[in-house]
Amino acid sequence: MKQFIYDKRLFIRRLFLIILDAILINIASFSALLIRFDFRLGQIPTEYAEAVLSYVIINTVTSIVIFFLFRLYNSLWKYAGIDELVNIIFACMIAGALQLIGMHFIFTIHVPRSYYPLSTLFMMALISISRFFYRYARRLSKRHHGSSQSRIMIIGAGEAGCSIIREISVSGYVKGTIICAIDDNKDKLGSYIQGVKVVGGRDKIIEAAERYDITDIFIAMPSASRKDIKKILEICKETGCVLKILPGMYQIINEEVSVTRLRDVEIEDLLGREPVNIDMEGIMNYVKGKVIMVTGGGGSIGSELCRQIVKHKPRQLIIVDIYENNAYFIQQELKSEYPDLDLVVLIASVRNSNRMNWIMEHYKPNILYHAAAHKHVPLMEDSPNEAIKNNVGGTYKMAKAADAFSVEKFILISSDKAVNPTNIMGASKRICEMIIQAFNKRSKTEFVAVRFGNVLGSNGSVIPLFKEQILRGGPVTVTHPDIIRYFMTIPEAVSLVLQAGAYAKGGEIFVLDMGEPIKIAELAKNLIRLSGYEPGRDISIEFTGLRPGEKLYEELLMDEEGLQDTKNKLIHIGKPIEMDEEAVLREVEELDRAAKEETDDIRTRVKQMVPTYVIKE
Repeated sequence: MKQFIYDKRLFIRRLFLIILDAILINIASFSALLIRFDFRLGQIPTEYAEAVLSYVIINTVTSIVIFFLFRLYNSLWKYAGIDELVNIIFACMIAGALQLIGMHFIFTIHVPRSYYPLSTLFMMALISISRFFYRYARRLSKRHHGSSQSRIMIIGAGEAGCSIIREISVSGYVKGTIICAIDDNKDKLGSYIQGVKVVGGRDKIIEAAERYDITDIFIAMPSASRKDIKKILEICKETGCVLKILPGMYQIINEEVSVTRLRDVEIEDLLGREPVNIDMEGIMNYVKGKVIMVTGGGGSIGSELCRQIVKHKPRQLIIVDIYENNAYFIQQELKSEYPDLDLVVLIASVRNSNRMNWIMEHYKPNILYHAAAHKHVPLMEDSPNEAIKNNVGGTYKMAKAADAFSVEKFILISSDKAVNPTNIMGASKRICEMIIQAFNKRSKTEFVAVRFGNVLGSNGSVIPLFKEQILRGGPVTVTHPDIIRYFMTIPEAVSLVLQAGAYAKGGEIFVLDMGEPIKIAELAKNLIRLSGYEPGRDISIEFTGLRPGEKLYEELLMDEEGLQDTKNKLIHIGKPIEMDEEAVLREVEELDRAAKEETDDIRTRVKQMVPTYVIKE
């Protein structure tokens, strides 16, 4: 019955378009005469008006048949675009040519020669305007629909989709009605999931959205590949519907799929990266029942480390951060979500050896994640000694304390900027890697580093900056049109850090596969579109020039480092470069002292330790 009603509705809409086209075709014909005679109705010769009138029925029927052949009544005009416009132009040109042949050569009906091109152009304009007005009028109408009128399409008829359908049906969390479901599994076509019919695969999304007047689309495919999600989102964006999506499985570890987990589509969803496959059992085995310490635990990476660590049931979690606001926010979040968690939050600086030694002695952590660091490239270029004090000095003191108090594993969060660095921040991170490799040779603690690129949404990254600029109305600023970066979401990066910790035997530099590099300019355009604007028209993009110490591209591996594979295809091991460990640690102490003395030649000293460091004037 419902199918009959929807088919009837489509028939009525198409009949309306045919009638509208018939009217517009004739308006175009008589408008051509009117413009030929300078808009003076009384000056149009009677024989010309009668000639056009005599051909009205043939012209109208012929034109509508041509429109049918060009599928102008099969298109979903709510989503009209350039392809539909091209179809209109060609259909009108052929209809105009047939009118010329019929009137001039077959029936020898005489009208001014300018009548034919003018009539065709008017027909093109009127038909195009009618279709695109229909599109925007329907979109405007949809914006005025209240939340109580939401008509929902579920994409994904698996277990997650079934759970979402069931929960929406019995709870009041989402105000709306689930109308249909989409799934690429042909065996499910026509079947019912919790009373909701599966109406087709992804190729039917736009058609189903039109047929069933869908206002909201929920994507319930947490185990789907990122490439599939990206393709589906590209289709869904054409519908103009409100989009919601379930996070990937790596983000909902040990948690039930729930409608409360649905979130807005973010720029991260358009990256098209494969989902991260994590050995949960391996992580659980080395985290469960252990005392875990995270330095910089209030930052973007550190706080996500804490969120994922608590899901693996540590005995105690110790968060260390120098910034009290950051520490407070993650403390409140974890206390609220995990009331039984043994959580310790301490305000402390990794530069303070006495404070770090007291914490180590008092709490005796088994595993230490060192995420505390200065990471803003331009700021560190202006304050190079601070980069050395915090990054190099802090890492050295933490490593020394971990060795002294028999920490089992020390995992350093490093950066791709450590490879062939062109800025002091990257060079300081390379020295940090050298520190942990030097300590690993002389300690029972397993020291490792995890090196990866940019994380979307982290403090100071381009995404929050772009969002703020878009909210202000633009412009969005990009340093260079060709600048590219590797990107990974924060949850992805952190889950791989945890996995690398499980693989650690000591001395490794783990390199995360960041996928394909992305042009920052393209990222900016996608974010502008995702915010409902058109790049260049609504929000402009300005190129400001490379900042001090900034490279057009980043590298994840130095020439001297080869790659070894691990069980996870997204995690590799960079082979350690031979070094004199004792000499490295002596140079680190001297470098830290020089930074504290506010030396003017800190870059030159760093260059002596990191020969690949390029000092830019």
